[in-house]
Amino acid sequence: MSPLKRTHKRITSRYKEATRHPLPEFAPSNTLFILLSMEGPDLYSQAGGLGVRMSELSRALAEGGYETHLFFAGDPKLPGVEKLVSGRLTYHRWCQWISRYHPLGVYDGEEGKCLDFERSLPPWVMQHVLLAQPRKNVVILSEEWHMANTTIALSQLVAGANQQNRTFFLWNANNTFGFHRINWYALQKHATLTTVSRYMKQEMLWRHHVPSWVIPNGIPKRWLSPIPLEKSRELSKAFSCDLLLAKVGRFDPDKRWVMAIQSMAMLKRLGYRPKLLMRGGMESHGEEVRQIAWTLGLEIASIKLPKEAPLPLLLQALKENPKADIADLRFHISEEMQRVIYRGVDAVLANSRHEPFGLVGLEVMACGGVAITGNTGEDYAKNFHNALMVESDDPSELTTYLASLAKEPSLGERLRIAGRESAKTFLWDLVIEELKQKLICLRLSREG
Repeated sequence: MSPLKRTHKRITSRYKEATRHPLPEFAPSNTLFILLSMEGPDLYSQAGGLGVRMSELSRALAEGGYETHLFFAGDPKLPGVEKLVSGRLTYHRWCQWISRYHPLGVYDGEEGKCLDFERSLPPWVMQHVLLAQPRKNVVILSEEWHMANTTIALSQLVAGANQQNRTFFLWNANNTFGFHRINWYALQKHATLTTVSRYMKQEMLWRHHVPSWVIPNGIPKRWLSPIPLEKSRELSKAFSCDLLLAKVGRFDPDKRWVMAIQSMAMLKRLGYRPKLLMRGGMESHGEEVRQIAWTLGLEIASIKLPKEAPLPLLLQALKENPKADIADLRFHISEEMQRVIYRGVDAVLANSRHEPFGLVGLEVMACGGVAITGNTGEDYAKNFHNALMVESDDPSELTTYLASLAKEPSLGERLRIAGRESAKTFLWDLVIEELKQKLICLRLSREG
């Protein structure tokens, strides 16, 4: 036999051998997901991006055919168990007996809630989910420091019941909050660590010397649905100006609210007529931001409307405050209104100093808006290509970029088009496919 034929025979033999042992699959027919988080879909349960992440990820998994269980500190006034998406998605509102005494939100009484999760959730999940589904792979994804001890306790129970071969523990970090409270040695032993951006991966490695995998956040497809132009144009007409801006997020110094206010004042000194739609939270830093705005000579209109008020009510309120430089939106805005704002303004200021992922910027890009981000965890952003990126605390940098948008309308249009294309690559369906590939890696690693 010639050398060429021998080589061909050897390659063919290896191919046949490989096809006898295909890669393991994590399909809806053989896999279920358990998600553990303090935050969740209830308004009571949301304080930041984590609640949005868990709501959308759990729904995307269920819509993809997976049986999915989401455990979170839920609204005490809502049902303890709720089924959605044709029964494939189950909300488990945990700690409700504690939440009844802590009505201010998910992190009101958080110490007691953490202990309740740690002590009561692992045996319940073992009995009612894992042992009730003996033929399925079980993927347990827990979030943030609040669920670290719960993850360890549940992993120990799984090992004691000899169920570890079909159970995969992932613990995910969305932020550095509470890192000092984590037993990293134990957590690494019981779970594979993941995080949401390359920035966070480096933070975990440098601060605590722990490796992690990056599995990014995502957005649902509905954020890409077109927004009628007449709606976005109505917004700019109602708040007459030559540069309409928006900023949405918690009142936290890391969000660089003060920089945004200082840039507004600088733009006015340069002769522009900027206006800002401001939607913050209940944090005390909000009063500091308002005081600085008043000190700089900016006029603020406090706009209080019913929860999730329709857009016409907001437009009317803006028309009634023509002299205001800042519209302080002191009500919960609906997703529909949020999308119209993101599309209708000239730029959305997501200019955080420390942003582990930067979900707002991605949502803005999906809506066809212009996002101005920081330069930490926004892996999706490319400066002057699909977004603008602020790299310093100097308000002059942000002011320069905003003035450029006002002078060059073509820049904004170019960023809007490229931003939407970039957002399409971060849909939850694609993120879940990446997650499945990571799970295959874990399975192969176990099998040696």
